[in-house]
Amino acid sequence: MSLVKPSAVHKRRAGLNTSVGLALAAFIALVFGLTVVKVGNMDFTMPPGPEQEVQNGD
Repeated sequence: MSLVKPSAVHKRRAGLNTSVGLALAAFIALVFGLTVVKVGNMDFTMPPGPEQEVQNGD
């Protein structure tokens, strides 16, 4: 608990910080969800790398 009451500027800044934090959390949740859906798909296969192409070509 502080000894000085927060001013209106501090209250506005705290509200802005909260909204930016919530927006960042929503973005992280969206990226995580898309990653889970893409990797969780059973049809997921790694693209062939350069080693696989050489082995198949020779």
